[in-house]
Amino acid sequence: MSVPKSMHAIVAQVFAGTPVTDIHTHLFDPAMGSLLLWGIDELLTYHYLVAEVLRARPEITYKAFWTMPKSAQADLIWQELFVKRTPVSEACRGVLTVLQALGLNANTERLSDIRAYFAAQTVHGYVDQVFKLAGVECVYMTNDPLNPVERAVWEKGFERDPRFLAALRLDSSLKDWPQSVANLKALGYAVDTSLSGRTLSEVRRYLNDWCQRIEARYMAISLAPTFRYPDMGVKTFQHSAECWNVSSLTNLMVKAVIPVARERGIPVALMIGVRKAVNPALGDAGDSVGLADMAAVENLARDFGDVTFLVTLLARENMHGLCVAARKFKNIVPFGCWWFLNNPSLIREITAMRMELLGLSLIPQHSDCRILDQLVYKWAHSRAVIGDVLASKYDDLARAGRPVSEADIRRDLAVLFDGRLINQRPLV
Repeated sequence: MSVPKSMHAIVAQVFAGTPVTDIHTHLFDPAMGSLLLWGIDELLTYHYLVAEVLRARPEITYKAFWTMPKSAQADLIWQELFVKRTPVSEACRGVLTVLQALGLNANTERLSDIRAYFAAQTVHGYVDQVFKLAGVECVYMTNDPLNPVERAVWEKGFERDPRFLAALRLDSSLKDWPQSVANLKALGYAVDTSLSGRTLSEVRRYLNDWCQRIEARYMAISLAPTFRYPDMGVKTFQHSAECWNVSSLTNLMVKAVIPVARERGIPVALMIGVRKAVNPALGDAGDSVGLADMAAVENLARDFGDVTFLVTLLARENMHGLCVAARKFKNIVPFGCWWFLNNPSLIREITAMRMELLGLSLIPQHSDCRILDQLVYKWAHSRAVIGDVLASKYDDLARAGRPVSEADIRRDLAVLFDGRLINQRPLV
């Protein structure tokens, strides 16, 4: 007589066969050439591992590390974090998960055989393999037209892979104001530093033009924990550079981004809590975290109830407040465990809290991948943790007299991971 499967086993089996939509990555369509990063050297020189190796070898200066060729950086990280030490960090385990999924031997002191495997791959074939191993149906890119390398590819045109969807990144056009004025003017937009009606109209034209060109499904911006809405700098910007920056961002958000989002029927993604370059010598690894003001999110949601705000926050301490805000405003959709929160212990805690407060009206995870191969481990690890949380909730329901069927599980996983909440426009 066969033993009935546990709920955890059933959920794991169903989840393994459920394709996911990854709503936020830093990946690129393979037709965009070198912008898409992949392979063992890219995996090992990911900025999480750079920070970790420089802690393991503090006598190595930042300058000395960055002057090394990428292959030498990868060799150093492999030796220090995988050979000389037990690779217990999540970033290290992720590399091992990828290699295991590819059938490669990670118990080696040298990378030569692993490099040979990647050298034999074609980018299109490897994309297919990674998507299959990760169980990913499609991913959202992060697209910045003010990046000259990326813009040149879009302007030239290419045959798009339908699995790579676009999201228009706003950081370089909004947060750098007025420094971004020159870049917008170079593209033919008649803007100036005054944020006059004409300038705001031209910024809206820029947003519309590029949303149209790349077929953007949403617009996104990462924000410092000091972001406020409404802010108090509007009337005093002429006396303070700091107030100028705050008020310009608010004006651009309210008078350009949100009207375009409303007109096009697409969400605005707010990613709040990053303190940029607290250690600039570390490059991408040098950013840190701070507590965001949840009142700013609530105020935006209240004042613009016909626009969906996808929201993720970098500080663990903000996550409860985000859930409460989402209970009050149906146009707030929490998504993912971003950056420093993308670790199993925190994913477990955050997912359980969100489900307890919001049910299924959320997007539990995104990968934030910068390297194609990371899709394999980030989704394997997240599936395991999120599946366990969901199974525990189903067990609770069974004890309360509401058993859950396999059909229920399939339906719920589709709701959580097929990306439909991005396209769900709120009615005021």
